[in-house]
Amino acid sequence: MHAMQCPDAASWIAGLGRDRFDAAIFDMDGLLIDSEPFWQRAEREAFAEVGIAITQDMSRVTAPMTTAQVAAHWFGHRPWRGPSQREMEQRVIGRVAALVTAHGRALPGARETLQACRALGWRVALASNSPLSLCHHTLQALGLRTAFDAIVSADQVECGKPAPDIYHFAARQLQADEARCLVFEDSVPGVRAARLAGMTVIAVPSQDQVFDGGQPAPHWVLPSLSAALAPSAKAGIFPPVERL
Repeated sequence: MHAMQCPDAASWIAGLGRDRFDAAIFDMDGLLIDSEPFWQRAEREAFAEVGIAITQDMSRVTAPMTTAQVAAHWFGHRPWRGPSQREMEQRVIGRVAALVTAHGRALPGARETLQACRALGWRVALASNSPLSLCHHTLQALGLRTAFDAIVSADQVECGKPAPDIYHFAARQLQADEARCLVFEDSVPGVRAARLAGMTVIAVPSQDQVFDGGQPAPHWVLPSLSAALAPSAKAGIFPPVERL
């Protein structure tokens, strides 16, 4: 199955309707906020303190990982003396939180898309590989906290994305059937996690994320969340949902 490029991106607001979905689940990093530069800077600064110079290519390798996995990864490759892996993890998280406070902005269309989902009567959750404390901090900083009925982190499940655990847990928190959840994701691992959980997925690719028809693919690929709100698309109708 190949993802559909929907020319009238906002049609989901008018066309999906209450009878197809009961809930919407959003990723955070790369979808609601362009936080990857914050993570890269925080990791460079934190790991430089233990003698590891993180390059752009090195950051790409660890981008899909949780913060704990990043610390374990670099300790495994280049063991350091001094702070524990847990302490390094917390140093990175603290730096990211400070950068979010100072520079974080909701990406265009994020606020409006959340409002549209709530207007349809859907329950709304966040499902992120970021630490739970940072999820709360980021949503508060962006002024989006009240848009969510549940906030779910990889901290709360056995395996983060691309495993489906986090999406199964989010559905339980919302008391929603997985088949009636619509997911918004920006990354290949995130889309895989949601699809393996049996959910319908709209991908809004962040930088370096390419959906090339590999399995499992998103149902639709949109250029941005703001495109999903284009006035010219209000009358559009989504094509039927393709399922595995």
